[in-house]
Amino acid sequence: MLFCPKCGSILRLKDKAGKKVMWCSCGYNSIVDKQKTDLEPKSKESSSTPSRRMAIVEPIEIHPQVEANCEKCGCKQAYYWTQQTRSADEPETRFFKCIKCSYIWREYA
Repeated sequence: MLFCPKCGSILRLKDKAGKKVMWCSCGYNSIVDKQKTDLEPKSKESSSTPSRRMAIVEPIEIHPQVEANCEKCGCKQAYYWTQQTRSADEPETRFFKCIKCSYIWREYA
């Protein structure tokens, strides 16, 4: 991803008269050099810099915990969230995810 040197916005790619041009809404334009382009995917053999990889060590749960009985493992704690799955004049659906076995179930009101 390339950024505009004038305003810092993300540069966008477009074809102009058969040439690839990076442009920004502030008015900055730059012709893309075919030898320097980072826009096309590279194979691992052609990459001279080592790639960085991120690993998720532990998933982060953002939902609140409530008391709810899991049908699978019998745990009494679960994560909780709601979502409107039916029409707007009907109540929302409550979803639960067991903190122990990650089993997900729903409850209709």
